[in-house]
Amino acid sequence: MDPYDRKRFIERGSHKGKGIAVFTSGGDSQGMNAAVRAVVRMAIYLGCKIFFIKEGYQGMVDGGDNIVEANWASVSSIIHKGGTVIGSARCMDFKERAGRLKAAKNLIGRGITNLVVIGGDGSLTGANLFRQEWKSLLEELVNTSEITPEQSQKYNHLHIAGLVGSIDNDFCGTDMTIGTDSALHRIIEAIDAIVSTAYSHQRTFIMEVMGRHCGYLALVAALTSEADYVFIPEWPPELDWRNKMCKKLLQARLNSVISLFTNMVWNERSAGQRLNIIIVSEGAIDRDGHPITAEMVRQVVVENLKQDTRITVLGHVQRGGSPSAFDRVLGCRMGAEAVMALMEATPDTEACVVSLDGNQAVRLPLVECVQRTNAVTKAMADRKWELAVQLRGKSFQRNLDTYKMLTRLKPPKSSFDASGRGVEGYTLGVMHVGAPACGMNAAVRSFVRNCIYRGDTVYGIHDGVEGLIAGNVQNMNWSDVTGWVGQGGAMLGTKRTLPGQRINQVAARLKEFKIQALLIIGGFEVCTDKILIFNVFEK
Repeated sequence: MDPYDRKRFIERGSHKGKGIAVFTSGGDSQGMNAAVRAVVRMAIYLGCKIFFIKEGYQGMVDGGDNIVEANWASVSSIIHKGGTVIGSARCMDFKERAGRLKAAKNLIGRGITNLVVIGGDGSLTGANLFRQEWKSLLEELVNTSEITPEQSQKYNHLHIAGLVGSIDNDFCGTDMTIGTDSALHRIIEAIDAIVSTAYSHQRTFIMEVMGRHCGYLALVAALTSEADYVFIPEWPPELDWRNKMCKKLLQARLNSVISLFTNMVWNERSAGQRLNIIIVSEGAIDRDGHPITAEMVRQVVVENLKQDTRITVLGHVQRGGSPSAFDRVLGCRMGAEAVMALMEATPDTEACVVSLDGNQAVRLPLVECVQRTNAVTKAMADRKWELAVQLRGKSFQRNLDTYKMLTRLKPPKSSFDASGRGVEGYTLGVMHVGAPACGMNAAVRSFVRNCIYRGDTVYGIHDGVEGLIAGNVQNMNWSDVTGWVGQGGAMLGTKRTLPGQRINQVAARLKEFKIQALLIIGGFEVCTDKILIFNVFEK
């Protein structure tokens, strides 16, 4: 066992006797139960007394049967369940000092000085305030003889570890909050179902999704469904968004335009795209801070384009149902890390929130993360849109930039010279090797459009190495990859065949089409294939 493994080894029963409680607060989200399960079992493994606080802060204030000791079996068969089995409630009593006094007394009575809070930024902020007031609350309880001086001395420090459980993904400091991935699954499933009926009737559908004042769900749903337009609060549309939206929807539908002025008149539908999808975040606003609602968007489409337009509000179905595999794993990892954070805390340790950074569960200062989250709200209130997007994080910013680029109906004119050739002038190829997998088509679409946007020429190689040797190579255009995001399998085709002894034939085809760089998307076979083809490029 190397030194790092010895350092991270956690001895069973190493924190025997410590009191810890877990509760869920605010809106529920899929994956909360996985986190609760991980907290309970990790605490038991370490020898702690672990308690459920039912109904969130309200249960903490009310005490009694709302605070119960948990055991190993208490959390059996809950990892796959949505919502929260220990209940959640928004509590007004806890916002008052009198309510927090009651909560402190109830915790002291059970020897609890460690709390795992699973909820949104409001729940975590309340927990941090509770921690800051803890000593003064105990002093007041001693003065009123509610607790003894000995109890006050024994339990004079309260430690807090937070887990962000929210489908909105609106908390700064973590790549993903518990429940976001599951909510996105619900949204994408709904959009995929809507697309079928929209195509049949040549309709425009406006999907309203949740998110409060964060546009993450709407943005990622738009990116992964090839939606024609999206409205999010962090990046409001241009002042003339009505005309621009109608023009874009029209170009996707029609062959020709008669006029594009205040009173718009349109002619025949295109034989191509028969539907439009618009996604509206429930907190969407315009540049002046006024709400943009799904009904407002519908009226614009109907009045200007005369299209059959329907609204679908997904509502709380986005919170319901079983959590995705990602949210189950995320809840488990975060819950276990939260318990370790509490066990390793000292009197000087500040409250932390367990976050996801890449694929690692990390601890960050709770107050700092809350302040960064509040800074986003302030930036939007001050109409500093670029700052708001920046504060959401690099992932959010990249998603927005990628969406704006990939959903163009055609590449910009600046990508080509007078003869129609790409200004960059590189020639690139893309192909698959190995078995097909979900997401291959989305990767090809993104690659093709990114390259064309830069001004490069892209060749799609059908059927892997076999297709390359046979010359089954297609010059890819912007519109060739429209609709590929939601398609399974591999639209270019794929085979497990490797170059083997035919490497010279591969080289001849690459030279014939003047391919300077090649993207290979596939499984383990890619590694072998890549080495052989790289040697060809070297020669």
